[in-house]
Amino acid sequence: MSPATDVEPVRIAVLNDYEVVALGVAAMLADYPRRVRVAEVNVYLHVSEPVDLVLYDAFARTKSGVHLDLDLLMSNPLASRAVLYTWEVTAQSVEFAEAHGLSGVVSKSVGAGRLVEALERIHAGERVVLPADPGEPHDDQPSWNNWPGKAQGLTPRQSEIITLVVAGLDNRDIASSCYLSTNTVKSYIRAAYRTMGVRSRTQAVLWGVDHDFRNSSRSRFMLADDDEPTSCTRG
Repeated sequence: MSPATDVEPVRIAVLNDYEVVALGVAAMLADYPRRVRVAEVNVYLHVSEPVDLVLYDAFARTKSGVHLDLDLLMSNPLASRAVLYTWEVTAQSVEFAEAHGLSGVVSKSVGAGRLVEALERIHAGERVVLPADPGEPHDDQPSWNNWPGKAQGLTPRQSEIITLVVAGLDNRDIASSCYLSTNTVKSYIRAAYRTMGVRSRTQAVLWGVDHDFRNSSRSRFMLADDDEPTSCTRG
């Protein structure tokens, strides 16, 4: 058997339609170049070249949106396996992933090293469900790299909730999409409003629009050989 250093890195595609989120995840994985290589970062939620594994980031996606994304993804012959990357690793989210043919569910709260290990195991043929350990950071000190509103002081979870507010969802729909209670959603919104300096949903939407809380529907990023992201747009 060849030594571990001779094993080719697992080729990964990171999918999320928010540019800052997708590139942040790619930057986190870049610390493990001998084990994983991010071959594509795609904000169109479509794999355009062969990869070993797709890391599907469910940031700010409604359940219906995730259904559509995964149906398209799993019918793509260029993506052999896929894993759901989400905050809530629950019986519901695991059942949801299995129903769509995904090979695993990994919490966003796990450290980068454990994420890479999980991706390697999935690539080797295992089905992996990896929730966060109690001692791992959850929201205030996440292991991943960037998100909308980070510079303004929002936590990743607050960012996701506000992104869904900007998209027009009510609290009940947000709770359903994020596997949270309505009261928990309200708590996140109140905390986010204090940070944003707004008092109403209308003000929050306007603030979000001003701070790029909209998806990157016109941009597509691929990582070149030098690992510098290059931007492409549809014609």
